[in-house]
Amino acid sequence: MRTYDQLFLGGRWTGPATTDTFEIRSPHDRALVGVAPKASAADVDRAVAAARRALEPWGRTPLAERVRLVERFNELHAARADEIAELITAENGSPSWFTGWTQHNLPERTAGWLKTAREFSWEETLTDEAGNRTIVRAVPVGVVAAVIPWNSPHSAALVKLIPALLAGNPVLLKAAPETALDAMVLAEIFERAGFPEGVVSVFAADRDVSEHLVTHPGVDKISFTGSTTAGRRIASLAGQQLKRVGLELGGKSAAIVLADADPKTVAEGIRGATFANNGEMCVAHTRILVARERYAEVVTALAEMADGLVVGDPAKPDTFVGPIVRQDQYERVRSYLRLGVEEGARIAAGGAEPFADPELANGFYVRPTVFADVANDMRIAREEIFGPVLVVIPFDTEAEAIRLANDSDYGLSGGVWTADAEHGAEIARAVRTGTFHVNGAPRHGNAPFGGFKASGVGREYGSHGLAEFVEWQAIAAGR
Repeated sequence: MRTYDQLFLGGRWTGPATTDTFEIRSPHDRALVGVAPKASAADVDRAVAAARRALEPWGRTPLAERVRLVERFNELHAARADEIAELITAENGSPSWFTGWTQHNLPERTAGWLKTAREFSWEETLTDEAGNRTIVRAVPVGVVAAVIPWNSPHSAALVKLIPALLAGNPVLLKAAPETALDAMVLAEIFERAGFPEGVVSVFAADRDVSEHLVTHPGVDKISFTGSTTAGRRIASLAGQQLKRVGLELGGKSAAIVLADADPKTVAEGIRGATFANNGEMCVAHTRILVARERYAEVVTALAEMADGLVVGDPAKPDTFVGPIVRQDQYERVRSYLRLGVEEGARIAAGGAEPFADPELANGFYVRPTVFADVANDMRIAREEIFGPVLVVIPFDTEAEAIRLANDSDYGLSGGVWTADAEHGAEIARAVRTGTFHVNGAPRHGNAPFGGFKASGVGREYGSHGLAEFVEWQAIAAGR
């Protein structure tokens, strides 16, 4: 068991203002994983004050020095990848194959951000026909509040922390209570990397304190990943203060299966696109749109795939689906399973029936579920469930498939399955979503990531993500 009794505020470990703590319990068996301090509004005030003091000197620090510190952080973080992966699995129930894969990919992602920072156009000079010069500069946006969820905590943290720090901004990382322990490990690594005082703060807090953070007058930019409901609240609060904001929110992504696609290949691709990380992914492909002439075959293939997934202790290497993160979310997912039946959908695999296995009796386990005979206006087809659940919807023409894919409040991810990849790319161009995969192809690490519509505002990764953490200044310098 891990126990922390201090917060990492302004780059220093310090006692919290209150004695309140978070108890982090395993969603597998509810055993105590550890205890971490709960930050208060007073702690946030201290962290913001330290960041304000660090803003000018850190912003003036040469890029080469900022790069050196991030490189040092990356080395230290990579060395603890296995430890961090095991801890996250214990905290939130993500299966070990997923946390291990994620943590071991992060050093390469950070190296990509370092390369982007070296190549970024930090300053350029424009000259008009009369010879007048205008200097265009990228300057730090200011103190950044990074607010992250529990489902992939280090991935969500670094996509904000690294580009913000490279751009010269002090950052306050507000972690989710469910994954407060791995956040403290992250703080340990930042301390060892040697960042200057005030530049980095890491703490976990509840909703009230989080709202105090995002409305704090000393915070210039909010970078948030989480639910669309919470994102709307943050956007409203930020709008009142004209505060810069980036929001990576929910999704209900559609995967279009054309008649020429192989059902077994589709099922294998959907396996990871939907059920990875227990289905607790904003990018999960949870609406599967299938050409009617292949509908029965694809439903059968998806059902067989879902029934074959190993559900159990997330620490075991053969487990593909672990438990839902906490009891209220577990009950919410199961309520959707009952709702789907009430709406007239057919359960082709899974369902709300609890597991009989005594090993799973104390955990928040949900059967991987496939709903067939679904209409796109059903709630199970429109609302983000955030669990191991997908719905299968038939279509008659490609035009209808595109219309159905676009008929959603969300626009975060999606895909198409077809024997003709070039035709799949043409379909992708017609779907309004931030990321689209043809036959499960991976997205380049420097390509922009973010959502259309209710899936968010702004982009992460690559030069687009780095630009989210700067302001642009134009200096008319004359001849």
